[in-house]
Amino acid sequence: MLGVALAFAVQLINASALGEFSSAMRSINGEPDVELRAVQGGFDEALYGKVGTDRAVAVASPVLEVQTFAAGEAKQRVALRVLGIDALSVTSIAPGLMPTPASGSDRFELFAPGAVYLNASARQQLGSGTIELQAGMSMKRVRVAGAVAAGGGPLAVMDIGAAQELFGRIGELTRIDVRLQPGVQREDFIRSLALPANVQAAQPGDAAARVGELSRAYRVNLTVLALVALFTGAFLVFSVLALAVARRAPQFALLGVLGLTARQRRQLVLAESLLLGAFGSVLGIALGTGLAALALRVLGGDLGGGYFPGVAPQLQFSAVAAFVYGSLGMAAAAAGGWWPARAAARLPLAQTLKGLGTASTHTPRRAWSLLLVAAAAAFAFMPPVAGLPLAAYLSIGLLLVGGITALPSAVGLLYDRVAPRVAHRALPLLAVERARRVRESAAIAVSGVVAALSLAVALTVMVASFRESMIRWLDVLLPADLYARTAVSAGAAEAVFFTPAFLEGVKQVPGVERVQVQRMRSLQLAAERPAVTLLVREVGKADETLPMVESTRSSAAASGVPVWVSEAVVDLYGAKVGEPLHALERAFGGAKFVVAGIWRDYVRQTGAIVIDRADYVKLTGDARANELHLWLTPGADASDVQQRIRALAPDVPGLEFASASQLRAVSLRIFDRSFAVTYWLQAVAIGIGLFGVAASFSAQVLARRKEFGLLAHLGLTRRQVLAVVAGEGAAWTVIGSAAGLVLGLAVSVVLVHVVNPQSFHWTMDMQVPWVRLTLLCVAVVAAGTFTAWVAGRAAASRDAVLAVKEDW
Repeated sequence: MLGVALAFAVQLINASALGEFSSAMRSINGEPDVELRAVQGGFDEALYGKVGTDRAVAVASPVLEVQTFAAGEAKQRVALRVLGIDALSVTSIAPGLMPTPASGSDRFELFAPGAVYLNASARQQLGSGTIELQAGMSMKRVRVAGAVAAGGGPLAVMDIGAAQELFGRIGELTRIDVRLQPGVQREDFIRSLALPANVQAAQPGDAAARVGELSRAYRVNLTVLALVALFTGAFLVFSVLALAVARRAPQFALLGVLGLTARQRRQLVLAESLLLGAFGSVLGIALGTGLAALALRVLGGDLGGGYFPGVAPQLQFSAVAAFVYGSLGMAAAAAGGWWPARAAARLPLAQTLKGLGTASTHTPRRAWSLLLVAAAAAFAFMPPVAGLPLAAYLSIGLLLVGGITALPSAVGLLYDRVAPRVAHRALPLLAVERARRVRESAAIAVSGVVAALSLAVALTVMVASFRESMIRWLDVLLPADLYARTAVSAGAAEAVFFTPAFLEGVKQVPGVERVQVQRMRSLQLAAERPAVTLLVREVGKADETLPMVESTRSSAAASGVPVWVSEAVVDLYGAKVGEPLHALERAFGGAKFVVAGIWRDYVRQTGAIVIDRADYVKLTGDARANELHLWLTPGADASDVQQRIRALAPDVPGLEFASASQLRAVSLRIFDRSFAVTYWLQAVAIGIGLFGVAASFSAQVLARRKEFGLLAHLGLTRRQVLAVVAGEGAAWTVIGSAAGLVLGLAVSVVLVHVVNPQSFHWTMDMQVPWVRLTLLCVAVVAAGTFTAWVAGRAAASRDAVLAVKEDW
């Protein structure tokens, strides 16, 4: 039930968020046949005249899109998307952007320079009076003159000419939406335009597709993590049915004597498992729906990933998804019921009716385990499928199954060597011999613990590796004493920036020893992919200023402008060290670039490119910046420096300061909060595994009542019988913990070196927290021993003693 609920909730949340985001994008972008977009920044509006007069064009709508910040009546800073539109043409393509003036307004108010029209989200956060928009380092006062129907996050619409003047982008556009004449082929029209290097053609659905691709790996990984509970739930079903079969073994034996065939007994138990799975799946679907509704209300569809900012989706229930995940729940239940069903079919009828035990002597072949592990290794080396590490997930599943099927051999290998050492100690000998002689039962009993512990170990190693790698990454990227910024994202960096005059003023502030600046820009290198971030900074010695993975020793400047790309650019655009980066040429009018190195970036999953500031200014003439890296003189007061810098820009409310230690602490706090759910899922999985141990021991106790009664008649006290049962639990969970640790380390290698690079396009250095893993294994052994002791208390009861009389 829990596995179905978690997986279905994740599916509903993501589907609802994607659906809402796509609907908002359609209302904003409309339904053009072609979108002409700037690769970076904007392009000359002269292209609009050429496109609008083309015979193949029915309607052309120019757009200037600006990401900025706004302050309303409450002076709260709100991220705002501003669209400058032509009211005469926008209704034909994107009617959701057509402004609706307030009642009593003049009809020509649409073209007023200081008038903006807000959607519902913006009105809720900014109000309906006068607001201020940030343009560079100044705040521009505008009035809310009406509304627009477009959904999504906070949005403002204004006349395109007014927007160009307000943000200092006269003669510039960022997009042209084109509706073609009937019969005109899109590809032929694009070829006929001979677009400038800084303009690319996109399809209407590319924006939603880009966000879908960006969040896909995150959504798939969340779904797989949720399905871990479904995987361990199969072992829980197995334990419950194994207990039920053990309790009803005499009944199955009697039915067998009366004519019920082995096949029919197997089908009976499988039918019970399917009914159990159906009941649990129905409850899981209901619980998952409730969890999804709660998460959408609290988290707004982001699930911590930040892929759908400003989107507040409504729950969109899917009957197809409910059927799929319900079927998965039933399949897991059927898989968990397979072994108990086989046990019911293989019962020795006469022996069971006499109460002499029901243990199976069947042992799986070791070759199967080796074959599964070999197949897992082969799949781990396979490339991603459609950008997803599907082969790696299959590799993890095969590793777990192969390791679990090898447990009987591992039990024999260990306790065949331990048995001679306890030959002269009665109670340990009974526990060890029991594990040796019924090694298959022991392996089945702890299989749930092995599966849960191996996944817990793998996630612990992966999180520890990621955290340690991030700490080292932050140490390289945060060398300064103090940091200041105006824009959080590369999109807002176009409208919110530090001017060159301000930068010169900062250098003269008392207490500031050295200043480095960074400029961010968004590059749309491919229409179907999310934007890449261009980082403009003083590089110097790249091996010291960037967390390098690979670099070239030769001079890159000989064949082009050197740039340093993140690992995501390597995976997504085929960048190679020492070779030209052709994908970047269109953004700079055909300038030549060469990859001088590859660096590690844990922030921008879609890719980042670093270019030296001197080269960038030479190419573009843009000397603005978005971030300040400040080294203070010895003894300087950081708060005093902040106040002096703020005094240089008194009208900018969004100037944010932070020290390197503060940024590091915030980053790690966000990291720990993001992975907190994994620890909870680990605890749930291990709890399920221990419940399986308890159920298996209960089943064993019921089948061995006469054995324990005989031990009592031979002189063993109640305490000694409990010690034997607890010793068996310790013996079984020790081998389970060892196997879980080994399997978990193997799975962690796949997670760290395959799943993460293929999902998020970054690598990390593997770190094994041995102390934490040892404590985890010791806790599992202690819990398993205690669980066995609790389950075995019935073995020392008076009923066990009286059960011996049944054969007398």
